[in-house]
Amino acid sequence: MARVMIIFAHPALEKSRMHAHLVPMIRNMQGITFNDLYEKYPDLDIDISREQALLTKHDIILMQHPLYWYNAPAIIRQWQDLVLEHGWAYGHSGKALQGKYISNIISTGSQEKDYRQGARHGYPLDHFLLPFRQTAVLCRMNYISPYTIYGVHRKDKSDIVEEVQKLRSMLEVLKSPDFDLSTLDTVTNLNELIKAPVQTS
Repeated sequence: MARVMIIFAHPALEKSRMHAHLVPMIRNMQGITFNDLYEKYPDLDIDISREQALLTKHDIILMQHPLYWYNAPAIIRQWQDLVLEHGWAYGHSGKALQGKYISNIISTGSQEKDYRQGARHGYPLDHFLLPFRQTAVLCRMNYISPYTIYGVHRKDKSDIVEEVQKLRSMLEVLKSPDFDLSTLDTVTNLNELIKAPVQTS
């Protein structure tokens, strides 16, 4: 059974249209470790030992956040700067995260069609996530393209309820006792896991 951790960051959760509904669902899921960075570290004083211990215990790490200025909220950068230490996460002797899987769960205000050449944002979403992908390479981890919820600003209540159920379905696949981690090597992005059959070892 894969051990799954979600590292969550939203600096204004009370104003969120999407994550305010996703978070209660995730908190109530057995088999998922939910690590809310702003809740745990309101002063940004991150406990490095705690975070490294959590990373060590999990096979799949998902960074959940809204897309802020084509990036993640500030505390995620702070977390990366402090927790992914040389000699632990990377470098000649830094092999603590080797072989683990990492990805993002992202919400965007814009539609998927806006993330392409010639459109509003000019590039596919994956281009803006290259720092995450390269960080995974540096730390000898396996990066999977993210689970993405596009067009949050245009979603009504029923759309949001549907998105909550979709994410639940994806997480249920990941934490299934029969889930084979190598499945993550075969999907284009995590959204595909909603429809993908569970492979057994």
